[in-house]
Order: sequence, then structure tokens, then C-alpha cells
Amino acid sequence: MTKHCCEMMRSNVENICDMHPDRFDCPDCLIYYSENRDSYGLIIHDGGHSVITISYCPWCATKLPNGLD
Repeated sequence: MTKHCCEMMRSNVENICDMHPDRFDCPDCLIYYSENRDSYGLIIHDGGHSVITISYCPWCATKLPNGLD
């Protein structure tokens, strides 16, 4: 199990919506975490599966892994 930097990050990464089986379709899902790359991104709600990789937590400002190390 991945340990996220803060409770807000954990809450957002683990958010499950009853109305949208795909996180990318849910407007309440903001953060995507890739276990394979160990990286975080902001979900772009454009009808696809686009994300913008982020380097710092938007809530606690902790430096995040970028999956490139």
C-alpha cells in the first residue's frame, strides 16, 4: 500500500464515485496516482485520460516522486 504525503492527498487519490465507474469521468476526482511510475497528476476532464504531472502536493507542498528517478 502506498503512503501518500498527507490525508488530503490520500483522500483524493482513493476517492471512489458511485456515479462514475471511471475516475476520469468524475468531476470530483482531481488527482491520479500511477503506481507503476510512482507519480501524481491532475486529471484533465477533457473526455479522455489526460493528466498533468505534478511535482508538489497541492495541499501540503511536499515534494512528490516524479517517476523519472
